[in-house]
Amino acid sequence: MNMAIKRTHSLGKTLPIGNAGLRIPVLGFGVYKIPPHACKVACLSALRHGYRHIDCAQLYKSEAEVGAAVAESPVPREEIFLTTKIKQWRGGADDLRQNLLKSIEALGGGPDGYVDLFLIHTPRFRNGSVKDVWLTLEKFHAEGRVKATGVSNFGINHLEQMKEYASIWPPHVNQIELHPWCQQRQLVEYCQDNDIIIQAYSPLATGTRLSDPNLNTIATKHGKTPAQVLIRYSLQKGWIPLPKTEHVDRVRENADVFDFELDDADMSILDGIDEGKLGACFPANVT
Repeated sequence: MNMAIKRTHSLGKTLPIGNAGLRIPVLGFGVYKIPPHACKVACLSALRHGYRHIDCAQLYKSEAEVGAAVAESPVPREEIFLTTKIKQWRGGADDLRQNLLKSIEALGGGPDGYVDLFLIHTPRFRNGSVKDVWLTLEKFHAEGRVKATGVSNFGINHLEQMKEYASIWPPHVNQIELHPWCQQRQLVEYCQDNDIIIQAYSPLATGTRLSDPNLNTIATKHGKTPAQVLIRYSLQKGWIPLPKTEHVDRVRENADVFDFELDDADMSILDGIDEGKLGACFPANVT
């Protein structure tokens, strides 16, 4: 499946996810490492500037703040796409269900709330297994408390192993590190071939490569910032980028990527700087 975004002119652009009419915005707002005390303000700023997709996780310890921002925002809940992730739990079926339910209620506004997308954050657990989590997520999906289910940091072997027990396969989403220096091409091709939507975390390479001369040449050519070029690159590759910032000016800047298009030469240059796992910001998560 080729979902590459060529001429996208709206922050409200969405893609279908699953087969139940659910749609996911093509640009998300990430909250990784935004301190909880600043997270609510950052999310409200993102929603004011047109974002309708917020990505969080239990690991970030800010689900309640994201939920509070959604509740306070004048944007209707049904117009906002919320993602979270589970990484670890103490063990046992009851504890697992309560763990997931706590996140759903924190983000969804109470016992009647829901999460649009719940991901398994890693294929490695200290207690229990991916199978335990996935089957429990499937139950929440059947109950309507989780609209879509997916994974994060899963390689091809992990995705293949899920076929042994999953009723929902393929996963709706795989969220992985992606940017020009870490392109994970084999995994990306596998996901696209199997209709798995790709979310790109750290699409700005955590800001460590913004001085790259090739990137800056392209940015100057289009009158854009290096960060905007990287986000546009993700969109045109068919990935859903999740840039993170708590600075209001950058929230606005990161969304201003729908009025230009990288040409074939630009894309070829950026494609050519792939360093594989060596270029990853989080190499332990790259297979």
